[in-house]
Amino acid sequence: MCFPFDAIVPDLPPGFQVIAGGAAGERHTLTSADGTEFSAYLARAEGPTGVVVLPDVRGLFRFYEELAERFASAGHPAIAIDYFGRTAGLGPRDEDFEFRPHVEQSTPEHVALDVAAAIEALGTERVVTVGFCFGGSMSFLQATEGHTHLAGAVGFYGGLAKRGVIERAPDTKVPVLGLFGGDDESIPADQIQAFDAALPVEHEIKVYEGAPHSFFDRRAEQYADESQDAWERILGFITELES
Repeated sequence: MCFPFDAIVPDLPPGFQVIAGGAAGERHTLTSADGTEFSAYLARAEGPTGVVVLPDVRGLFRFYEELAERFASAGHPAIAIDYFGRTAGLGPRDEDFEFRPHVEQSTPEHVALDVAAAIEALGTERVVTVGFCFGGSMSFLQATEGHTHLAGAVGFYGGLAKRGVIERAPDTKVPVLGLFGGDDESIPADQIQAFDAALPVEHEIKVYEGAPHSFFDRRAEQYADESQDAWERILGFITELES
């Protein structure tokens, strides 16, 4: 499990919000190349770099819709997607959604098809994926796929031991930013080091000592500094890609 269902996205750092009062989004149904319909939440902005938000194992729920709005408030159009159109139909998901059987049926290949459709829906010059937990793993894997317009991949505490993330790291084609908690027992330091060493592209791996899995939550006040630093690194990562 990643975030509590009532988690709140941390506020943007001072100086990064460019849309006064935030940015509203709207729900959409997208269609993958294999004909699958799936749910997405699009928050529009005028910037040239879009963000595809990849949720945790529970798929699309309010935290990730809010995250898309935060990116749009910073000038980056963003779309958060649901993974489970093939097995659970359209979302978004609520707290009672039995996600585990659907996660077990999902594949990196299917996620890549859905990400490609999300990239097309954004229609921006370049795109960055930003994922959490399961979505962090999927974000790292998107960097190996050769998606048109994909310029970078960000993963928050993405699992590295499953789904071939470390094994596929040498195939990474775009810059990567990895953000991990130093007290996250599910992702030990040796796996992070192996992933770091295997990446053949420009990348940054940041481990927040003392932080647990899912620290990026405004309710977790003891990790407010880590959350602000993570925001600054992500937005700085995007700025570097635009330069």
